[in-house]
Amino acid sequence: MTSDITTDTSPAFDPENPAATIEAMAHRCSNWGRWGEDDVHGTLNFLDDGARVRAAQLVTTGQTFSLAQPFNAEGPQKGWRRRTNPVHTMTDTGLDAEYGDQGFPFGFGGADDVIAMPLQCSTQWDGLGHIFDHGRAWNGRRAGGVVTSEGDQVTGIETAADRIVGRAVLLDAGRALAGELGLEYSELPDGFALTPDLLDRIIDQQGVSSQVGRGDILLVRTGQYSRARREGWGDYAGGAAPGLSFRSAPWLHDREIAAIATDTWGFEVRPTELNGAFQPLHQIVIPHMGLYIGEMWNLDDLAEYCARTGRYEAFLVAAPLPVTGAVGSPVNPIAVV
Repeated sequence: MTSDITTDTSPAFDPENPAATIEAMAHRCSNWGRWGEDDVHGTLNFLDDGARVRAAQLVTTGQTFSLAQPFNAEGPQKGWRRRTNPVHTMTDTGLDAEYGDQGFPFGFGGADDVIAMPLQCSTQWDGLGHIFDHGRAWNGRRAGGVVTSEGDQVTGIETAADRIVGRAVLLDAGRALAGELGLEYSELPDGFALTPDLLDRIIDQQGVSSQVGRGDILLVRTGQYSRARREGWGDYAGGAAPGLSFRSAPWLHDREIAAIATDTWGFEVRPTELNGAFQPLHQIVIPHMGLYIGEMWNLDDLAEYCARTGRYEAFLVAAPLPVTGAVGSPVNPIAVV
């Protein structure tokens, strides 16, 4: 079996000329104007009501998997770009209740807490206002006219609050390629780029349930998170990583997926394939394609289930917190099989 979509010829790929390569890819994969000049949803437009109905029919056992990493002070962040791990503080405790210090009548007591954290410090969505290209945001808008000091005034994450519910497809790249790469664990090495040919090969190996198409939410497990759980975070946040190749942009565009999420900090391969570029695939898929990106997802338990059953699709609910004007959001994605 082979993939049922053939990607058109991609633009010339020249690592020594990153500016021209990025510009050509942006033109190749642009969705600007596709859903009108006022659109705020980008590729989430592919995930319509009919797709959600079909996705709900995938539930046969009712078993659930949380695809979130823990949100705690021991998380992956190291402070780069002021991204810190969550700080959880109790404002009322059981001891307060025991000593009657809470001011409630007749023995009533309780506990309360607060959390302080960057919105993209653990399992999260990148919204459409997160990345710009040459000062342009999704759909060709001026970046400064979209995101101001008061937040994203146009494509804030709240615009997706009720939309990211649908069919998820897991491509377990770490497990699928472990044998041919001679890996001890089902974990791709840092710097390993997942090209279109490799993505198609993984689909062929996994079978019909992993076909990727219109409105799907693609989950890609590299195994880097598994390695971090075993060996410690190291440079997980912002360091070298396996991930999607820059050359995968047309593959993602042509399949008309609604969103994509990986188990890595930055979704795309690091170091980048284009000399001197920083996150060039982000630079294409968010502002030009309008694609939602999920990062730092925990795909391990779902991957074990998929490997055991040979079934690589699930019903997924992955709603962002509707933080008005935010350009990203924490999420606790739930896959139901």
